[in-house]
Amino acid sequence: DETEFRNFIVWLEDQKIRHYKIEDRGNLRNIHSEDWPKSFEKYMKDVNCPFKIQERQETVDWLLGLAVRLEYGDNADKYKDSTPDGAKNADNTAKNAEPLINLDVNNPDFKAGVMALANLLQIQRHDDYLVMLKERLTQDAIAKASQSKEGLPVALEKHILGFDTGDAVINEAAQILRLLHIEELRELQTKINEAIVAVQAIIADPKTDHRLGKVGR
Repeated sequence: DETEFRNFIVWLEDQKIRHYKIEDRGNLRNIHSEDWPKSFEKYMKDVNCPFKIQERQETVDWLLGLAVRLEYGDNADKYKDSTPDGAKNADNTAKNAEPLINLDVNNPDFKAGVMALANLLQIQRHDDYLVMLKERLTQDAIAKASQSKEGLPVALEKHILGFDTGDAVINEAAQILRLLHIEELRELQTKINEAIVAVQAIIADPKTDHRLGKVGR
């Protein structure tokens, strides 16, 4: 609404920005004047706003930022030690730190979402969907995922996902998860092979000593 927009600009100048002296704000305050756009354009230049008057949203954001900066500068001692209302008690702090703390795991939609994601990523399913999550979110799994690994860059476009979620961003995330899953499978296969070799060494004929190149004691 044009009238509300003009009133908003006047309020910002009168109450927060105060770039003009009170006696110089007459043209800006005359919101019903046909010349108000010109007065507003001059005001924008005077406060060094980088946007044009046609860019309403950008102009509003910039002026609000200027107002906040000036408000803080005038009351720095008051605001510097302020704490967000939501963090004034331990409970709210914990909730803010854990955005999923209020998640209802018994919600049918949540269960369906977990199963659908498992199907999309072709990850082995479990009768209890919470078990699937626990296996992926154990402390060991999180610690392992946090370890930095050096490797060669992977071109995702060269790896066929095999399905389409209808969203390019989700498709890319699914490709990354699929590649990580394949990496884990390969690591598991390597450990299986190592275990087989170790067992074979244990059950081998003790009379055979390959280091000596001969058979016998």
